This record gives sequence, structure tokens and C-alpha cells, in this order.
Amino acid sequence: MAQEVRGVIAPGRNEPVRVETIVVPDPGPGEAVVQIQACGVCHTDLHYKQGGINDDFPFLLGHEAAGIVESVGEGVTDVAPGDFVILNWRAVCGNCRACLRGRPWYCFNTHNAKQKMTLTDGTELSPALGIGAFAEKTLVAAGQCTKVDPAVSPAVAGLLGCGVMAGIGAAINTGNVGRGDTVAVIGCGGVGDAAIAGANLAGAAKIIAVDIDDRKLTTARTMGATHTVNSKETDPVAAIQELTGGFGADVVIEAVGRPETYKQAFYARDLAGTVVLVGVPTPDMKLELPLIDVFGRGGSLKSSWYGDCLPSRDFPMLIDLHLQGRLDLAKFVTETIQLDEVEQAFERMHGGDVLRSVVVF
Repeated sequence: MAQEVRGVIAPGRNEPVRVETIVVPDPGPGEAVVQIQACGVCHTDLHYKQGGINDDFPFLLGHEAAGIVESVGEGVTDVAPGDFVILNWRAVCGNCRACLRGRPWYCFNTHNAKQKMTLTDGTELSPALGIGAFAEKTLVAAGQCTKVDPAVSPAVAGLLGCGVMAGIGAAINTGNVGRGDTVAVIGCGGVGDAAIAGANLAGAAKIIAVDIDDRKLTTARTMGATHTVNSKETDPVAAIQELTGGFGADVVIEAVGRPETYKQAFYARDLAGTVVLVGVPTPDMKLELPLIDVFGRGGSLKSSWYGDCLPSRDFPMLIDLHLQGRLDLAKFVTETIQLDEVEQAFERMHGGDVLRSVVVF
């Protein structure tokens, strides 16, 4: 039987979000209903609210979440009621060309729940990234549930569902940061700081954090940065080269998503080095580089989708590292809030005042 719960919706472009009653249907074949325990406030949710993703309003926001499986539909075998799970937006299909070639982290046919959650008047909701977790309960595809050790705090675990995984994965999966490497990270918000933590975890010898906000640079040092550069005051390319013997970094991770910062990343890497773009650009942005420089500098220019993660592989591993004290994910949680405080959390995030606000149920 369908349930009525509270959830946060974005009713229209740039309109304030509001808490509404949401109707969650019973899970159908391949689906699961999850009782949400915590959900992070991510920039992607703000993009949905602003109409930067698409115009399928109203949106049920929230996607960086963890909770308990309440019920499952027919044919679901990987998770069961009572399991503690992190929700992910890469429910791999197992059958597309990427999956069949043994590269499921590139799955081109990820799936979501087939049924729609609605308002009480029947208006269908578009769940953010196919999840919609600013709600007491949500309906997802069972493959979007990744079982992890329940000893971890839900407020910490949920962050792997998006931003923290994107950053750590940009370093360890996409960038292949190795022991002794030099790494520069441009943009020290949640994703950039996670990339710093990932580079530190991988054994990088030197990690250079670049941002225009001294507050963020201070936080970056707590995540593992060995050096910081305020790019409002100093040319970041020259500074990175100076800190790397004049050569540039082995891996430069761009966590802003702008042409100007991408060019900085491109020229701040060593010959045959790697640039990883994990910051999300807008559709109107253009990049212009001399083709001879692209050729002459060699190396790799990569984009990192969701940190090129495979949730079933990476989520449990990172949670285990956290519980062992080797990866302090709690550092990313600036504050915990209630469901009706999401609009204010967007304002604090936009002002750079928080790393992550987390809604706790």
C-alpha cells in the first residue's frame, strides 16, 4: 500500500523549496523503498532547483543519502529489508557495451525506479538523479542500494552517494594517483577536498590545493594538502610549477568546471601528466586551446563521471577505511539540519560557508 511521507520539492525554476506530503508507492519488480536516515545537501540539488539540469518540475530533491531498506519488490536479491545502504545514481545494468567489456563504472544504461512518486493530488515528481532523498522514505531501483557496514554514521555514509565519492574517485580511479606523485587540486569545495583526501590516501608525496578563498584553503590542509595557493593573489600555474621543481604536477584535478580553471590545470601539469575534470561545466561553456600544446605536452585529458566509481566495489571499501580510522569522512560534515532547513542550507552552501550540510531524520 502506498505511503504518505514528508519530502522537499522544488516547485519551479528558482522558486524556494518547500516541504510537501509525498506519496511513495509499494516497490514493484526490481525496486526498493528505503527509509532515509541522512541526506547531504549537494550543489547538484541546487542546479535542479535553478533549472540548470532540465525543466521537469516539480523535483523531489536530495540524492546523497543513506538509510534502511524497508521493503523490496519481486526479483530483488542483492538487498533485503533491514539492510543499511548508501544510495547511488549508478545502478549498473550489466548488459550495455561498457558492462559487457568489463567496465561497469562507465555503464551507459543505468536504471531508476519505474514507478513515480507523486504529490497527494497525483502530480508526478522527478526525483533528483533518480533518487529523491530529501524525504522520509523514497522509492529507487534496487540496484541503487549499496549495502555497507551499519556501524558507520548515516550522516557520514550518505556523502559517498555523490560529492565525496566523485572527488576521491577523481584521484584514485580516474587520475590513478600513485605513491610519490605530485598532485594539484583546483577548487577546494566538497569535491575538491575529497580529491585531496583521495590523493592523500593513494600516497601522493605533495598535494597542492588551489582556491580563491583562504577559508577553503585552511580546510584543504586538514584534508591532506601539503601546500596551498590563493589564485586570487598568485598565478596558480607559476606557483604549482615552482612547488614541483619547475615541472608541474603529475596529476591536476579541476574541481570547478570552468574554462579558465581548466586552462590553469592544463598548463600546471608536467609533460605527459594527467588532467582530470571533475567540476561540472554549464552547457554554454567553450574551451579553446592551441592544438599544438595538446599534442606537444602529451599525457591524458580525462573527465571523471561520479569518480568513475563502481558503488558495489568502492562504497564498502571506503566505509571500511573510515571505520579503521584511515579516511576521516566525518570532516566533510559541517552541520546537521532538519528537513525544513534545506533552503537556508542552499544559501550557506552558495556563500561558501559550509562544506556539507546534512539533513538527518
